[in-house]
Amino acid sequence: MTTTRRTVLGALGVSVAATGATLAGTGTARAGTARAGTAGATGAARATSGRVPPELRPGGALDAFVAEEAAQGRFSGSVLLTHRGRQVLARSHGMADRERSLPNGPDTLYSLASVTKLFTAVAVAQLAQRGEVGYQATVGTYLDGFPAEVADRVTVHHLLTHTSGLGDTFRMPGFAEESATWDSVEEVMAGFGRYVRTDRPAFAPGAGFAYSNTGFHVLGEIVAAVAGRPYHDHVREHVFRAAGMTGSDFYTRTQWRDDRRIAHPYAVTETGGREDVLEQRLFVGTPAGDAFANCAGLDRFARALTGGELLDPTFVGITLGGKVPPAGPQRPPGDGDRPRRTMFQAYGPMATLEAGQWTIGHNGGSRGIATSVEVFPDTDWVAVVLANYDTPQGVMPSVPTKARELILAAGA
Repeated sequence: MTTTRRTVLGALGVSVAATGATLAGTGTARAGTARAGTAGATGAARATSGRVPPELRPGGALDAFVAEEAAQGRFSGSVLLTHRGRQVLARSHGMADRERSLPNGPDTLYSLASVTKLFTAVAVAQLAQRGEVGYQATVGTYLDGFPAEVADRVTVHHLLTHTSGLGDTFRMPGFAEESATWDSVEEVMAGFGRYVRTDRPAFAPGAGFAYSNTGFHVLGEIVAAVAGRPYHDHVREHVFRAAGMTGSDFYTRTQWRDDRRIAHPYAVTETGGREDVLEQRLFVGTPAGDAFANCAGLDRFARALTGGELLDPTFVGITLGGKVPPAGPQRPPGDGDRPRRTMFQAYGPMATLEAGQWTIGHNGGSRGIATSVEVFPDTDWVAVVLANYDTPQGVMPSVPTKARELILAAGA
């Protein structure tokens, strides 16, 4: 187990016990590093055998489950499991583009939806590591045009942990109609900027939890302002290229339409069929969603992040350590027999404790899109599931859920 994995496990093991919403400074990392042996000892013992159970190998239970979900029309996409950086299972099912009869494959690029927030969070952490962004600094420190209740009270910490009180830009009156007319990267970013400046916190910053697309767009604007360059360009260089994510980018709707590598999003219709909803997407992705990657690229990102290639060990711990519990149930809905799941919002990802093991991850969902990346630092697994089928509202995607269940069982 590497020094950085000890840092990750230490941060996960002690940060949630040490504080609630105040884990925003270097004290968090010191605590995580100092206690790493306590939290990491179990993980080290689990990982020493390097055993890959048959359930996770080709032809095993997960492979069969994914194939059956695809056969029943419930899954179209790609799955990649790696253990200690080595591929264990890679499968693709369904069509990337039905009209052109292009199948999904290992190199297919998918819209990531909200998994994109991880890239924004890492860009913020890199600037914080350089001393150019402060987690307790307010929005007004970096940006103009916000009302005082946001500029003077909402901090970077609040934005990263979804505790700012800001909401969802996509649900604002008039946004859907106006955003459909934007046809350049500049228009998208400027348009979002106008809308987020009209949002008002639904609660006092830090007093609650509400998942916020608005908040992550504001973070992207902070990245651009501090870096002195467009957000997309900065993330391309400092996240995608730095992590070695071949093919990852913020593709425009035109590129999405024409590039044979990119999967079209197929959403469930009222009659139970599927329709291509590509033309309903924004012209380009934002700091809150819709970057593109293939499974190998996202696996590479996960390992670069936890392996200290994108951040030094101190800021790996700061970024991945749990900060605040989100609203909602802390146990898988409708399944009282499974181990209790305790979740904490970190600086971008969710840190989850289940069956005595920590996981770090993020998912994304929109019409025709269902994505997930999850890191299991105790046992050194990474699971990536990228789909161009959505799931019914309120229903958890079955494939990443099954992968999590089997990986946790293997590490128990």
